[in-house]
Amino acid sequence: MNHTATPEELQTEADQFKTEFQTLRDAIGQVIVGQEGVVEATLTAILCGGNVLLEGVPGLGKTELVKALSRVLKLHFRRIQFTPDLMPADVIGTNMMTADESGNYRFEFREGPIFTQLLLADEINRATPKTQSALLETMQEGTVTTGGQTYHLDQPFFVLATQNPIEQEGTFPLPEAQLDRFMFKVVVPFLNRAELNEVVSRTILRKHVDVEAILDGPRILHLRTVLDRVVVSDPMRDYACRLVLSTHPDSEYSPEGVKQFLRWGASPRAAQALIRAARVRALGQGRPHVAFEDIKHFAAEVLQHRALLNYDGQAENIAVADLIKECVNTLPTEA
Repeated sequence: MNHTATPEELQTEADQFKTEFQTLRDAIGQVIVGQEGVVEATLTAILCGGNVLLEGVPGLGKTELVKALSRVLKLHFRRIQFTPDLMPADVIGTNMMTADESGNYRFEFREGPIFTQLLLADEINRATPKTQSALLETMQEGTVTTGGQTYHLDQPFFVLATQNPIEQEGTFPLPEAQLDRFMFKVVVPFLNRAELNEVVSRTILRKHVDVEAILDGPRILHLRTVLDRVVVSDPMRDYACRLVLSTHPDSEYSPEGVKQFLRWGASPRAAQALIRAARVRALGQGRPHVAFEDIKHFAAEVLQHRALLNYDGQAENIAVADLIKECVNTLPTEA
């Protein structure tokens, strides 16, 4: 029989999760200057099994963040530098003909760099759509199918991808199916004055910070079972669903900006992602139950890359994140 946790046990798990989550944030904060929101969002997605798209101009520490994560999380880490000439076989691997000791030839599968646990897809939008699509199955199901054979990757598995939003030459937009498989799109902001001074100081003084591994794969998988026990009441679930519906221009819940500038709204995966992220935030606050603020907190990261602007929105250079903010501000918590 499955043991039903008591309120006291749930609170104990929440307190322990809060401590571990803060320890992770502090460890990464020793390496990454500022960017607290980016670190929180990335850790949130990882703990509930989501992939993250990090978008920002060069030099903001996106790659360094992923490297820091690979050190504090005891996971196998690989990096792929995406380029226009990168082929799907360069990512997932290929069948090669080999000869055994008897001289008999046979095909042998040589694993590509996707066979890891933490994959950095650096500048993912520089690869062709054909190569980008090589990640689709793995990001959703954690498997690789090639030559009629399906291979299961070690769990937990995450894709952390980076892209530059301002450089368009030599890049290929990510298809909607790919974007939908990223739980979060996290926009990395530019540093403020104090943070920039600290980065330059560390560079001049050549400060190197060593961080120790804090969580391993089995512990991350255990924490996911804790997340599954976080209470999500019916009003919370319904609010997440209504928030997703509010991004659809033909919905009764959508605000005026969405009706005017969006062509299509977020998918059902977005509602699932809102709940999963809300559970992590609730535990990170030391609560074994989800509140409305937990769902609102990551609305932009979950929804902004899943909504498509129409012609008017593109012509007027409307920021989707602003429309998501309008959805959050106008949607009542009571049904």
